[in-house]
Amino acid sequence: MPDLTAAARPDATALVIRPATTRDIPHLLRIESDSFATDRLTRRSFQHLLTRGRARCLVALAEDRLVGYGLVLFHSGTSLARLYSFAIDPACRGLGVGRRLLSAIEAAAREGGCGYLRMEVRRDNEAALVLYQRHGYREFGVYADYYEDHMAALRLEKPLAPGTGAGQPAGARTVPYYRQTLDFTCGPAALMMAMKALDAAVELSRQLELRLWRESTTIFMTSGHGGCGPHGLALAAWRRGFAVELFLNDEGTPFLDSVRSEEKKEVMRLVHEDFTAIIAGTDIAVHCRPLAPSDLAAAVEDGGIPIVLISSYRIYREKFPHWIVVTGTDDTFIYAHDPLVSGPHHQSDFDRIHMPIPKKDFEHMARYGKAQLRASLILRARPGG
Repeated sequence: MPDLTAAARPDATALVIRPATTRDIPHLLRIESDSFATDRLTRRSFQHLLTRGRARCLVALAEDRLVGYGLVLFHSGTSLARLYSFAIDPACRGLGVGRRLLSAIEAAAREGGCGYLRMEVRRDNEAALVLYQRHGYREFGVYADYYEDHMAALRLEKPLAPGTGAGQPAGARTVPYYRQTLDFTCGPAALMMAMKALDAAVELSRQLELRLWRESTTIFMTSGHGGCGPHGLALAAWRRGFAVELFLNDEGTPFLDSVRSEEKKEVMRLVHEDFTAIIAGTDIAVHCRPLAPSDLAAAVEDGGIPIVLISSYRIYREKFPHWIVVTGTDDTFIYAHDPLVSGPHHQSDFDRIHMPIPKKDFEHMARYGKAQLRASLILRARPGG
């Protein structure tokens, strides 16, 4: 492939767009160097993303020259794609390459079953912002001090599937995001997000995260530290003045089949019995049925914040119980904040905010273990504060 240092601008009228291969890496690196002063992708990053990462990279060629590329990341268990990097060779800008390449990237994301495409863009990148806005992207957030040179990033999103909205679904309450800081504190992190959404005075901190865990833990679960059960989380929220409804398809001890030791099982039973005895003396409403997607939609419209137990397998390919916060629904998706940010270097809070999960997938996701436990909480502010 010819070097792109030639001064002549290639003819982009016969633009060819194809998937990238590892042989394109030298040319991708050169476009990175020419396009970005900081935050450049490395050879190692390209090698990983083109061969092992859950990604798709398209390149644009004009007169057999590589003149641009777009790199899209996909996320298991959700219908969300992220435009991780997009660059056009400076010598070829203004020829329509960006517009046609972006359209091809959106088509690839749509073919991959994605309903939304998101990205971060430098606040001072006016040319890129004009391109994205003309393509129907809307701003729905800002990351301050995001890039190496401390420039802020604008967060943009575009719905790709018919019937999907943009950003947070209409009628949904704004839910602040909090990333869990320990492997076993997804429950407290989810509860904190819901409480903050209902009461702005709640301070999101590690101190509160750990305090909620101590109040809600089942002591034992799978391996390592115990996670948090639905009864413990319900009590922790009730003690802080919130109205709580608890939905369960099984009245037995949660997560009991996740441990083998009879001693651990006995401890978990005692904790469960203590939780249920305390709940009996409160106004926490306990329903012996699971929440359906229609119930989630009604709860959100009514001002409630649902917290739902899921099996993490469909997202992380590991089987562990995990709590998420439902932020809204529409005809196609359940939207959720996931407090866990882990995995490859490219994942961030941005990937876990308002994740669109197809309703048919959510039905299978919202259950855990051999017992197929289905557990949810709905938090509401009490009348009068």
